Amino acid sequence: MNKYEILQDIIDKSQSIVVFTGAGISVPSGIPDFRSAEGIYNQKTKLSASPEQIISHSFFESHPEEFFEFYKEKMIYPEAKPNAAHKYFAALEKTGKRVIVVTQNIDGLHQKAGSSQVYELHGNVHRNYCEECGRSFGSDYILNHKGVPHCDKCGGIVKPDVVLYEEPLNDDTINRAISAIMTCDTLIVIGTSLTVYPAAGFIRYFRGSNIVLINKQETSYDNMCDLVINEDVVKVVNNLQINK
Repeated sequence: MNKYEILQDIIDKSQSIVVFTGAGISVPSGIPDFRSAEGIYNQKTKLSASPEQIISHSFFESHPEEFFEFYKEKMIYPEAKPNAAHKYFAALEKTGKRVIVVTQNIDGLHQKAGSSQVYELHGNVHRNYCEECGRSFGSDYILNHKGVPHCDKCGGIVKPDVVLYEEPLNDDTINRAISAIMTCDTLIVIGTSLTVYPAAGFIRYFRGSNIVLINKQETSYDNMCDLVINEDVVKVVNNLQINK
């Protein structure tokens, strides 16, 4: 059996699957990752601060105008659409398998593809809220607002519902993600370097039968996995079938 046939067999025999995704699954949709040569962290900015510093809580508090200038240009991709990988796992759920997505991504593409159970560890750019009154806003409100977006009701700053550096992950989301990983048959890790903690450490909670890792580059977790495929995830899913 080749690697695609092995993966197909693992999926076919699994009733409960967790798909743990990072930025790599959305690169084919036109959203850059963070750490590659072309990634967000290696892009030049007009500011003296690095991209990692800019998307921190302290920078958001002290330099909101500069934060939103970078955020609107580099973090929101309103035209991005789900690719074949997002669609594959949404379709897999429709066969009756328990398919839960745990994602580090903030682009909302898993939901757009049709996945119903998505635990977003780092939030979602399409959700924003007023820091004063809690009113909710979509990403268009942020993009269409010049400078720092303010609530049209109370005037408070509208903050993206994303986890910035120096901010904790949501406890409820963490608990749900860990519970899903602990109780699934198969864990499929896609498009992540597994270097961002605490999220990367979640896979150590897995107690099932197979861990599959699909990532273009090697990771420090490769030796923990039952199957490693160092290829673009769209190429991988194009070699799979949805079997009911």
